[in-house]
Amino acid sequence: MNFRTLATSSTSFLCTCASNNVAFINTCTSLRSFCWQNKLRFYCKHSRSTPTTQLYQTRDASSLPEKTTIETIAESLRSNAFTKVLVVSGAGVSVPAGIPDFRSPGSGLYDNLHKYDLPYPEAIFDVDFYNQNPQPFVTLAKEIWPGVNYRPTLTHCFFTLLDKKGILRRVYTQNIDGLEAVAGVTEEKLVECHGHFRSSACSKCRTPFDAEVCQSTMIEQGEAPKCNSCGGSVKPDIVFFGEVMPSRFSDLVHYDVASSDLVIVLGSSLMVAPVCNIPDW
Repeated sequence: MNFRTLATSSTSFLCTCASNNVAFINTCTSLRSFCWQNKLRFYCKHSRSTPTTQLYQTRDASSLPEKTTIETIAESLRSNAFTKVLVVSGAGVSVPAGIPDFRSPGSGLYDNLHKYDLPYPEAIFDVDFYNQNPQPFVTLAKEIWPGVNYRPTLTHCFFTLLDKKGILRRVYTQNIDGLEAVAGVTEEKLVECHGHFRSSACSKCRTPFDAEVCQSTMIEQGEAPKCNSCGGSVKPDIVFFGEVMPSRFSDLVHYDVASSDLVIVLGSSLMVAPVCNIPDW
């Protein structure tokens, strides 16, 4: 899509990134960045305007308890009535650990970024903005780096329990705090849809960079490391707006949803594609 041609006759853009197709999501994030660079207004209308109301889904009606409550689900899990559990988790599962979610009015992360003097709240996770001014993200990263200030919650430990019982198909987490891994969920059972802090690379040329050096430079020196190849700013391998999601997501999601017998959504309002579409995949 030629955004510049459209911009000659437009002062704002409306995006409806409702498709499962990764190309649509990439178009949305590219358009957001383009609008920021060219001082145009950008609006994104997601397909889901209200949070999901289903506690779980199952393809085997015989496994359903007559009355669905937290207690009946817990009993079904205890008795191994479900053996292929798929979990979709969002920022809400980490709020009890002290990490704010993104969109709650007043307390959410996007409502408390004034000190960073951003052109728009999401810019702190925009790769083009980071290449021009990495300092806001570096400051934020010092606060949320996994294992430094925060510890797993009971919910994260619940994921680990499912894994140890051998009934966890996969955890699809939208979070970048890494608390699922810290809690002990095995790497094979974890899909970190928006990346993680355990590896790092240049934000421009994508050359890998030592993750421990990246961590110490950001946390101890308060700076973004510089790439040894092109001089660009290095960042952890979390997915910014304008970047492609890890291939692990698209490699596994179709099989995982098709083969699961229970889907549990925790701590997410299911507003961000393509993760919001997992329950209906």
